[in-house]
Amino acid sequence: MENLLFINACVRGERSRTLKLARRFLDAYQARRPDAVVTERDLCAQRLQPQYPEVLDERDALWNAGKLDQPMFDPARQFARADKIVIAAPFWDLSFPAILKIYLERISVTDITFGYDQQGAMVGLCRASKLLLITTRGGNYAGTELEMGTPQLRALCAMYGIPEFLCLDAEGLDDVRNDKEALLAAAMERADKLAEAF
Repeated sequence: MENLLFINACVRGERSRTLKLARRFLDAYQARRPDAVVTERDLCAQRLQPQYPEVLDERDALWNAGKLDQPMFDPARQFARADKIVIAAPFWDLSFPAILKIYLERISVTDITFGYDQQGAMVGLCRASKLLLITTRGGNYAGTELEMGTPQLRALCAMYGIPEFLCLDAEGLDDVRNDKEALLAAAMERADKLAEAF
């Protein structure tokens, strides 16, 4: 049974265009794989604290004591166990919302999501074969130096040992010259096709 982890970083909730695109993809995915288990982690509902000094102190103390089974590390263990991962995050301030950055910092735990071999080289420890970022952007930024969220997530996939990174996006949605409904509809069709092979 395949386990897909859906990380919802859509701060506007159900009003979010990114979340609508993600729901379309997930519906198509589940229609083709009715036995797959999709677990949603809503980062606005399940709020993790940033790594303030006291949070890091607790984390370091638990890690140094070898207590990786403690609740603080639950998000990292959940991420590491997933067979496939989908992240829905809108394009904000050239990257993605802060809640996703907090989550990524909290799941980046040595000996859970990544580690080191005897030569000191980093080794990914995550099971997932694929990670898909679903995003929407007001302008057209894909592939430019102004779009920094996608490169960061691609790099983290390498760190976590996830071999395939994919991105499903809809761009130009705030450009008054564009038909934003048509752009979003085209992205929905791409979501359906991507779900077949994901």
